[in-house]
Amino acid sequence: MDFPLDAQSSHALSGVPPIDFRAALNDEQFHAVTAEPGPLLILAGAGSGKTRTLTYRVAYLLSKGIRPSEILLLTFTNKAAKEMLLRVHELTGVEPGRFWGGTFHGIGHRSLRMYGEAIGLPRTFTILDAEESEGILRDAVDATERGFFKDKTHPKPGPLHSIISMARNTQLPLAEIVNRFHPQHEGIIDRLPLFAKKYAEAKREANVLDYDDLLENWLELLQKSETTREYFTQRFRHVLVDEYQDTNVLQSQIVDLIGSHHRVMAVGDDAQCIYTWRGANVENILTFPDRHPGTQIHRIETNYRSTPQILALANGVLLAQPKGRAFEKELRPHRANSEKPYFVQTMDTREQAQFIVQRIRGLIDEGCALSDIAVLYRAHFHALDIQLELSRLQIPYQITSGVRFFEQAHIRDLVALLRFVYNPSDTAAWNRLVVLLPKVGDKGAQKIHAAAAEHARLLQLNLIDALDSDDVKSKVPKDAKDEWPKFVASLQQVADMMKNMKPHNAVEIAIDGWYGDYLKGAYANYVSRLDDLKSMIGFASRYDDMHQLLVEVMLLNSETSDRSAEPDADALRLTTVHQSKGLEYAAVFLIGLADGGFPLRRAIEAGDVEEERRLFYVAVTRARDELYLCFPKVNTKGGPAMLQTPSRFLTELAPELYQPLKMKRSYGW
Repeated sequence: MDFPLDAQSSHALSGVPPIDFRAALNDEQFHAVTAEPGPLLILAGAGSGKTRTLTYRVAYLLSKGIRPSEILLLTFTNKAAKEMLLRVHELTGVEPGRFWGGTFHGIGHRSLRMYGEAIGLPRTFTILDAEESEGILRDAVDATERGFFKDKTHPKPGPLHSIISMARNTQLPLAEIVNRFHPQHEGIIDRLPLFAKKYAEAKREANVLDYDDLLENWLELLQKSETTREYFTQRFRHVLVDEYQDTNVLQSQIVDLIGSHHRVMAVGDDAQCIYTWRGANVENILTFPDRHPGTQIHRIETNYRSTPQILALANGVLLAQPKGRAFEKELRPHRANSEKPYFVQTMDTREQAQFIVQRIRGLIDEGCALSDIAVLYRAHFHALDIQLELSRLQIPYQITSGVRFFEQAHIRDLVALLRFVYNPSDTAAWNRLVVLLPKVGDKGAQKIHAAAAEHARLLQLNLIDALDSDDVKSKVPKDAKDEWPKFVASLQQVADMMKNMKPHNAVEIAIDGWYGDYLKGAYANYVSRLDDLKSMIGFASRYDDMHQLLVEVMLLNSETSDRSAEPDADALRLTTVHQSKGLEYAAVFLIGLADGGFPLRRAIEAGDVEEERRLFYVAVTRARDELYLCFPKVNTKGGPAMLQTPSRFLTELAPELYQPLKMKRSYGW
């Protein structure tokens, strides 16, 4: 279907001022923006002006006589939708409120509020926040299997909700979700379908929806109500989707149903699909042409961000993708030549940190702002040594992917356990630890400790041994009594290790004991948190006694607690690669590039290397001017030193794409 009017007539009727699209866009962008209506797949490479293309497409449609109410713009954040529609307003004068534009969940809510009665959903429904959703799930599980949550190895309501949510968003069996993402819960697979069923029934009875219901019910509405589906299809003559590679199965089906007229513009980059752990499905973008016959594919490959040398390396990453499992693309530079990316081989992560700090100082001397430098890593524990070095030298930094290493809840829990065992009079450490048991609050913690202290005094026992006495057990709440023996035994084992072995042995036994079991049920991302804890074994191996280790941790905590509250402060940026997507920096240090570190070992073992490679591609394309690829030869995360091999993502690159940076042991380069 062609546009309805010629340019002169459409401008007159639309009220949109003339826009010189040819002058405002490069050739690739212009051809995508001005393409004839129909299925359009815009493969927008990193730094190529994806948002600009989408914004100008909306303006172009308006200029051709398409009414704002006939355009549906779907994004993944409200911020993205607002920014695009504000820019459209600046270009055309059309108010953002005249569009249906926003997140999938936001548009889903609007649709259900208007038409949900067609699938039996009363208009008076309310929406649950995350805490409320977990509360309803907890009550539904308790009513089905009383005592389920008393077993600390079982997922708590939050992680259990995450498992069910993932299954709903991917339309995969709960068993498959557990096996792929939560293997620590394989023993409860057979109970999960009933829990999910009872949770859904409880929500229906209360006339409430959770976040996932907004998508599931919207899809059901489009599938079951032909009248509603035809209304949406006829009203929204043009459907535009941002970051299409991040859509899950539900979102892809919604787009296909509303866009059954095939006037869909999907904008994205299969090479930047890095969120499958949140439900994103790269097959959605790869099979878009199959589901929308006659799809025109437009490649936007001119990169305005990075130097030609950085882009050459990024293209090398793409070349390593399996043939036929990705769209071919090649980023082309707009900028002038510069230095090749640097390959930096260090002895270990401490030397890696020392190198980065020294080079950062050089960059600052060369005029680079500290806030325009980033250290990127695959997993949080990779950044431990760089955080220690920055704190030691009082170099300001901000973590944009969460809290600092020693401020994480599970690290603080572990340290509290070690502190209490080392000094049983440390009531602050005791209180943090014991309230992790069921139904133990602050007052209960104090009563138990007081009873143990008195019993230890009367019988001249160690306080930890006194915890096992009947007098102390009588103060333990009923819900915690089953767990109490293993809790105490774990503390006693750690105490024995502290007396007879090295600090890292005590840390290892603490992780393997009661707290390791607690961790399984407490967090949906148990595996990554366990990696953090295991990195503490290597950290502890640097110290000869527990007192020295604990003092160092406390000093580090006090040094790092005064964080800059201003996000725009001139501070070094530390972030996971996932959190860096969409950002750019003058200089990027990509650390921990060893096989088993990036890609992660569990990804290698699970056969998920392709997503790791896409993540590597995202990482290297964050850099504008300088890129440092850092490989520590020795791994000490779990204790004894082990030699590592460079990441396969480095070894599969042609050597001429980067240059080695030779190090002198005096830390001059």
